Amino acid sequence: MCGFAGVVREDGRGVQPKMLGRMGAAVRHRGPDGYGFYLGQRVGLVHVRLSVIDLEGGAQPLTNERGDVIVVFNGEIYNYVELRQQLKAMGHQFRTQSDTEVLVHGYEQWGEALLEQLNGQFAFAIYDRRAEQVLLARDRFGIRPLFYAQLPGSLYFGSEIKALLASGAIGTRPDPRGLDQVFTFWGAIPPRTVFEGIQSMEPGCYAVHRNGQLSIRRYYEPAYASGRYEASDALEQLDDLMRSSVALRMRADVPVGGYLSGGLDSSLVCSLARQVTGSDLRTFSVTFDDPALDERVAQGSIAQALGSEHVSRHVALDEIRECFATAVWHLETPVLRTSPVPLILLSRLARQHGIMVVLTGVGADEVFWGYDLLKEVAVRRFCLRQPDSKIRPLLFDRLYPYLARDPRSATQWRKFFLGAGAADDPLFSHQPRMNLATWIRGFYAAGFSEALGEVDTAEELRSRLPGEFARWSALEQASYLELVTLLSPYLLSSQGDRVAMAHGVETRMPFLDHRVFEFAAALPERSKLQGLREKAILRRWAKDIVPPSVENRPKQPYRAPDVPAFFDHGAPEYVADALSETAIANAGVWDSESVCGLVRRCEAGRPMGVREGQALVGILSTQLWYRAFVEDTSTPCSLSVSGADVTIYDDAALQAGGGERNG
Repeated sequence: MCGFAGVVREDGRGVQPKMLGRMGAAVRHRGPDGYGFYLGQRVGLVHVRLSVIDLEGGAQPLTNERGDVIVVFNGEIYNYVELRQQLKAMGHQFRTQSDTEVLVHGYEQWGEALLEQLNGQFAFAIYDRRAEQVLLARDRFGIRPLFYAQLPGSLYFGSEIKALLASGAIGTRPDPRGLDQVFTFWGAIPPRTVFEGIQSMEPGCYAVHRNGQLSIRRYYEPAYASGRYEASDALEQLDDLMRSSVALRMRADVPVGGYLSGGLDSSLVCSLARQVTGSDLRTFSVTFDDPALDERVAQGSIAQALGSEHVSRHVALDEIRECFATAVWHLETPVLRTSPVPLILLSRLARQHGIMVVLTGVGADEVFWGYDLLKEVAVRRFCLRQPDSKIRPLLFDRLYPYLARDPRSATQWRKFFLGAGAADDPLFSHQPRMNLATWIRGFYAAGFSEALGEVDTAEELRSRLPGEFARWSALEQASYLELVTLLSPYLLSSQGDRVAMAHGVETRMPFLDHRVFEFAAALPERSKLQGLREKAILRRWAKDIVPPSVENRPKQPYRAPDVPAFFDHGAPEYVADALSETAIANAGVWDSESVCGLVRRCEAGRPMGVREGQALVGILSTQLWYRAFVEDTSTPCSLSVSGADVTIYDDAALQAGGGERNG
């Protein structure tokens, strides 16, 4: 796992090494083990490396034998061993043992069709000097990030937005539409970001830049084709797929550990990983003071059953507030939850124990329908078939028992769910979440609302749904929307890549192997959601893998303390500064009077509901984001060419610069 950045210039005047060095320095946390450059007349590339495979020979940028195909790569190609053998049989010669070299020779052999051959999590850039074009690509589900910006005559790209900003050529203007998407869906949906003029490559897409034109194309689209019957050998198929997926993701030249939340998904992954290694497995988790959030008992139980070397990290309220600003810098976006902070501390814990690669259970809820939202869709539709029923709405109390403790509150929540949206709305499944999140819009400043104009964020999403969406069932539609609105924009970014790579830790997700997704998408719906029992087939399969206490344990969503973390002993100085009337006015997103009212309620210790908690975190993180990326215009020191592990020049740049060709 690594980071990279690059620039394409149409005028052939070359790319300044110092600028590339700044771009690389901005993402050095992603690759602390080394760095390298490609310096050409039209294209410049910089790469920072986290050494996981072929520790000695995998430095980048990497070229083919003739030096006319150059790659920088962030991620892992899990089936690189098999592809390597296939390409060698076709006559390709390999100089390294790295998975990166498979991209070079695979591109030579198959061109853009290489992407269909890959099983992995990746973002990469390939400069083809023969065709004078650059190929940018991102994996199927968006596990690894890739951003780009186009200026007249130039293209800038990188693993993180801060790399583009470090170039000095890209402005830092907020994008009101991107921010509005964050407050609606929890994340800006690719290709939009919260920065005007900077775009995110959509998952399953690639781009070709040639003759000054950037063409975006799709090579993978999640699709559903639920069968009527479950195959008699479905459990055997699932077992084979998951064991294969975990085994592929154990490929590394460094030890591989696991994140163990205590739930079913991470327990399954860690159990299979333990079987693959046949030896000790290191596992890691976080704990909290609040018993409603803490899972230490379940974590300890499964760790003991696994025989793993388990380490947990207790996260106190003061640590959340102390780390929150740093988290926002890594995330590059406002957020509505504090959940990324404990995960940054978790990645630090893994790194401190010598582990830089970990397996996680992320993706199981999307693939095998583990979210309450899917059950919520089924209950809402069941109730709407008999709108006058007094009994059917009581199912919400079973679905959300913590909301049913207060009878008055329970009645209000039932009305909220049943009145959230029309059943024929393509976004029916997500209307409750959107309505809950968009309560924060009441805090918008008048000028910000004017900048948004008549933009309808939900309608924008409706207009971009795939053509076959209307043919899918209500649950399939809900599952797809989870992939595009939550998984990639938020979970794989703010709770995935960014928090792990903050400390140079690579996360791998066996449930997001595309073969596993396609298997699950073809199952009958009842194989995944059986009544109100989520992940039905996964639980049946789990009987032979994890203890019964884990298999039957109800799902506990991962959450972290929010409002109390910032106001338990009074607001810390940076919170007061960020939420001051002056700071609010400077950012121009929020109405200062409304924010002051919310802060007074927080300071008074009044009970805060879900909506107010999200609003407080969203407003505070926006202010911290604005300060870090808009007000702070400083740039990092440049990585020097002389200190690089590899520096590659094209012939014209070599003659012009008098440099040497290394690597």
